[in-house]
Amino acid sequence: MASKTVRSMTAFGRAESPYDTGIATWELRSVNHRYLEPHFRLPEAARSLESQLRERLRKQLARGKLELTLSLKSNPGEETTLQVDEDLARAVVDAAKRVSPGIDTLPLNPLQVLQWPGVIAEPETDTEAQSRAILDAFDAALSQLSENRAREGAELRRFIEQRLDAISEQVASVRALLPQILQAQREKLHSRLEELLGELDAERVEQEIVLLAQKADVDEELDRLDAHVTEARRVLAGGGPIGRRLDFLMQEFNREANTLSSKSVVTDTTQAAVELKVLIEQMREQVQNIE
Repeated sequence: MASKTVRSMTAFGRAESPYDTGIATWELRSVNHRYLEPHFRLPEAARSLESQLRERLRKQLARGKLELTLSLKSNPGEETTLQVDEDLARAVVDAAKRVSPGIDTLPLNPLQVLQWPGVIAEPETDTEAQSRAILDAFDAALSQLSENRAREGAELRRFIEQRLDAISEQVASVRALLPQILQAQREKLHSRLEELLGELDAERVEQEIVLLAQKADVDEELDRLDAHVTEARRVLAGGGPIGRRLDFLMQEFNREANTLSSKSVVTDTTQAAVELKVLIEQMREQVQNIE
């Protein structure tokens, strides 16, 4: 891949190139997909170029579902004399007559015969010049598509970085409250255990408090969330085809947010966990469109 920018998988590109008897026009559309899946729509005259076109595409793109449509139009005003292969036309008619008995069909329309491949010969064209025009227009359309993907990718990167900033803020706010959260939880547990355990010795009560407090400690989850933020920033800075790596990180973010939610014992951490899930889901939706 030539570029290391973050790129979207949704974009459009169009370009055309003239040749001696006409003009070649390409329209390229791409959407998000797990792999690179191109679908070429080519006139018969361009079928021999498909392998070259696929190779050029693979050098530029890593992922995306693409519709790549080529049209070849004759120059306007140019006199066109249709050359009909009469032998082939008669053969088509004879074949239709042989299979028609017993088949309830209308008589064969002459226009249907003319539409049969090869019945109307293509006007003589400089095939080398036409091929050059097809490839030149394809390169130009692909370049435009790539530029549009990069432009959209830059917007996606900014969007994700803003959410990463917000996640860091949520983590910092919970971390700042952690000492008082733990103290409040400790006092609550102490009071509850004294009521439930009654005459148990103070040392046993203290052991139970420590055990329950550890279960409510979210320091490790906060550390891992910070680590995931750092890794996501590193991946974004590296650019290239990073969509799958980011998608994996979104799963890791979500896992820590769920654990934080399950350990929440006060309103502050519960609200932070909810906000984290919202931010992570917003990122995950956009990551699906990154190459």
